[in-house]
Amino acid sequence: MLSQIVRPMVRTQIRMLASSQATRDTLIGTVAQWLGFLGVKSQVTHLEGDSDDKIRICLTVDKPEGCDNQDWQQILHNINKTQNRSATSQLTPQQQSKLQRLFAYLIQVAEPELRVGWDVRYGQLKALGLDEQMLLGIKSALKIPQSLQQLMQGLDAELAAIALPKAVSIVWLDGQVNPDEDDALTALLQVMKQPAEVQPTINRR
Repeated sequence: MLSQIVRPMVRTQIRMLASSQATRDTLIGTVAQWLGFLGVKSQVTHLEGDSDDKIRICLTVDKPEGCDNQDWQQILHNINKTQNRSATSQLTPQQQSKLQRLFAYLIQVAEPELRVGWDVRYGQLKALGLDEQMLLGIKSALKIPQSLQQLMQGLDAELAAIALPKAVSIVWLDGQVNPDEDDALTALLQVMKQPAEVQPTINRR
């Protein structure tokens, strides 16, 4: 399922990069997302176009396995880090609201009986690179039951391509994909692949 999602998404994102007015910032975020699907948490620190049709990129990666968390936190404390601007901060208020509600839906269907406290969820979502405005919107949206059918109404391919990498990351926070989460990811993929006037078919269980 994951490979079926990732490959079409990468093709769509490449087309978006070619037409983007902010190609550099968009590519920085996209490369980190691609590596994330391989289990590598990374951050682009340097990017430039090369003369022989290559792109030169420098990366930083997350805490290595086996590294003591206290030691790692001390290392991070001693380093001045430059924070990347979130791609979602450049969306319109309507697009922001759509993503907030979509991400809230994924959280709701991931734990229909046992709720994880917001403090824990906030830390998880913050680690995925979501900014404060997005996080506050998700917190508010969690108070209302969300409908996948309604969320897919009017969703365009560009916004779906932005949403899908974060949606995959949110779904994998608990290390598994349940049927409702699978339906949501599949619906996003369909939006990316279909003309704007065609609404995705959502499985009913």
